[in-house]
Amino acid sequence: MTTAPDTTPEELDAVLERAAAAAPLLAALTPGERAGLLRAVADALDGAADRLVPLAAEEAHYPEARCKGELGRTTFQLRLFAQTLEDGSYLEAAVDPADPEWGTPRPDVRRILVPLGPVVVFGASNFPFAFATAGGDSASALAAGCPVVVKAHPGHPELARATAGVVVDALTGAGAPEGSFALVEGMEAGRLAVTHPLTRAVGFTGSIPGGRALFDLAAARPEPIPFYGELGSVNPVFVTRAAMAARGEQILGGYADSAAMGSGQFCTKPGVVFLPEDADLGALVADFADRAAGPLLNDRVAEGFERGLDALSGHPATEVLVQGRHTGDDWSPSLLRTDLDSLLEHADTLLEECFGPATLVVAYADERRLLEAAGVLRGQLTVTVHGEEDDPVAPALLALGASVAGRVVWNGWPTGVAVTYAMTHGGPYPATTAPLHTSVGTTAIRRFLRPVSFQSVPQSLLPRELRDDNPLGVPRRVNGAAPTV
Repeated sequence: MTTAPDTTPEELDAVLERAAAAAPLLAALTPGERAGLLRAVADALDGAADRLVPLAAEEAHYPEARCKGELGRTTFQLRLFAQTLEDGSYLEAAVDPADPEWGTPRPDVRRILVPLGPVVVFGASNFPFAFATAGGDSASALAAGCPVVVKAHPGHPELARATAGVVVDALTGAGAPEGSFALVEGMEAGRLAVTHPLTRAVGFTGSIPGGRALFDLAAARPEPIPFYGELGSVNPVFVTRAAMAARGEQILGGYADSAAMGSGQFCTKPGVVFLPEDADLGALVADFADRAAGPLLNDRVAEGFERGLDALSGHPATEVLVQGRHTGDDWSPSLLRTDLDSLLEHADTLLEECFGPATLVVAYADERRLLEAAGVLRGQLTVTVHGEEDDPVAPALLALGASVAGRVVWNGWPTGVAVTYAMTHGGPYPATTAPLHTSVGTTAIRRFLRPVSFQSVPQSLLPRELRDDNPLGVPRRVNGAAPTV
């Protein structure tokens, strides 16, 4: 591995100065022109797969097949954002012509979303492509018209450098302004980038402690800026008695597959499952005990997982059903059990995210009492309900899920977050620092845009998207009517 020196404060200043200089030029491009930039990046990443995928497999300890699939997801979302730009509805353009008969006198007012400016992105260790250098935060910020400065993740530095090189070359070749994309390295460079006066927003995917520290820095600046952090979640699963009776074996098998996927290193790993106390756990125990050990991402993740597992397994309210094996860098999954009353009493410990291959079964006697979990569940990325449509408790469990999570899953599993128009990957704190937004899906672009209204501005001086002739064909809400071109 080639070790690069950390970015110095002077180098960081130069990077952000170039980004700030590029910001108005990137913002001035038409949505179609920015779509071309995104497609150029996607094509270049696909073309560099033979070089990038082996790097990802080596540094993240993932099979090459998974890394190849994740790279495909990354280029897919770049192209999907390109389509979003060409559609134009993301601009939320609205035109209210002057109307002296309006309830209050109304001048000509026209509203559109504009880019925030340079965005600093901190990628995740567990997704070296899709949530890293050219991942969702970078893609949505570039789509919005914001220059991007990525802080390289120390878990995959060689891949970060190689990916950044591909992105910069592709953007340059496609005519993007110089400074539209850059990579910086080092913990101190990341901290200074958050507090730098030229930074206008931050995207972050990672741990609660790390994200909260950076969030506090962003809020404490003389000029606070938005911090879009995706932090932690235990993604609870509720299984009703009726569902368990109808297809218990299938549910337990699906739970084991989801919880153990990627050695439990998904932000959507279901870490807690609520089951009837008389449920037969023999098959689940055998499933966990038979699963092979797998590597964790890096030493820091392994150390954090070991601390979390020790806290769970050593707690007097838990019973260890399967003690995972630890051989070298590999861990096999652990399965623990507690009861609903103990969970409610010790939620501060038992509901802490344990990032890695461990999960907790919570036994309940009365499924109506499952609703009491709402009092101890903090913000979640997902809540899953396995039930039957005629379950009396099902509507309340779905409502519970919607009250604490950004995505509610019915009779499925939360691992795997589809890149779609309707996806919400977010939730109340500590799942994220910005529950109004998503970090996956096309509406992720909204994080890096802000609204501006133009009042009584002459046609020739208005943004093209707001002129009467609408030369770019952007969908617009005119005088309150449904958006049309």
